[in-house]
Amino acid sequence: MKLVLFLRTAFMMGLLTGVLMAMGYLLGGARWMTYMFWFAVGMSFLSFWYSDQLVIKMMKARIVSRDEAPELYEIVEKLSKRAGLPMPKIAIIDDPTPNAFATGRNTKHALVTVTTGILELLDRDELEGVLGHELTHVRNHDILVGTIAGALTGAVVYIAYVTKYLAFFKAIFGDLSLDRFIYAILIAITAPIAAIIIRSAISRRREFAADEGGARLSGKPWALASALLKLDEAVKKLQKEAEVKKKKPLGNPGLAHLFIVNHFEGEGVSQLFATHPPTEQRIENLRKVAKDMGVEFPY
Repeated sequence: MKLVLFLRTAFMMGLLTGVLMAMGYLLGGARWMTYMFWFAVGMSFLSFWYSDQLVIKMMKARIVSRDEAPELYEIVEKLSKRAGLPMPKIAIIDDPTPNAFATGRNTKHALVTVTTGILELLDRDELEGVLGHELTHVRNHDILVGTIAGALTGAVVYIAYVTKYLAFFKAIFGDLSLDRFIYAILIAITAPIAAIIIRSAISRRREFAADEGGARLSGKPWALASALLKLDEAVKKLQKEAEVKKKKPLGNPGLAHLFIVNHFEGEGVSQLFATHPPTEQRIENLRKVAKDMGVEFPY
């Protein structure tokens, strides 16, 4: 199972890099294709190395001590030992939106973050399931995969934007043939969409594995299922309130893949862009895990 997940992820990451290189080739041949390859490598490395610092600043998270959050520390410490992981740093975001995520460049430099909203919403068993899910992301190196996939997707979107203007400029001055101009424009339009779909597919597949890991670490798959239902309902309620009050959407779409539930899910074709599977599918997956563990599952 892990090998299949690794191969699928590697294939999709290769596709993202390939899209960047294709745009480079259309604009400047083999030389630009090489430039794009190294650009992708550089973006991935910088995003990976500084991911925890960037997210802390963007989300206004505050790293807390054991004295400030004793129960939270106790849960994370217990689950980390079960997972065979070093104790990560813990941060809290002052935000009523209930959510949680993990980030950091490796297992020794991990950061687990929760919002004040999730601490108020969930009971201890449910919180254990959620934190087990996040620590599974750390153990499975999903932080590395998600960060690089996000960086590559961002690079594709940015380069596609630049490509459109460069293509027009080169076509006007005769430096780009008509067929290459058409191909460049088509790729500039379709590449960002394809990149986001690929990034989202990578994230969805790894969420199922994290759910299973969280259920097994906590020993209570039913508690994680209960947490997912509560989180899904709470986020939808807050989204509706935001729409009525015409406020900006909850959270940051660029960081949607980090959280345990997605604020930006839709229906139909828009599911292709969702970074998380539908809650119903996740609960069905947890039902199978509970059966395998031999524990009751009331959902």
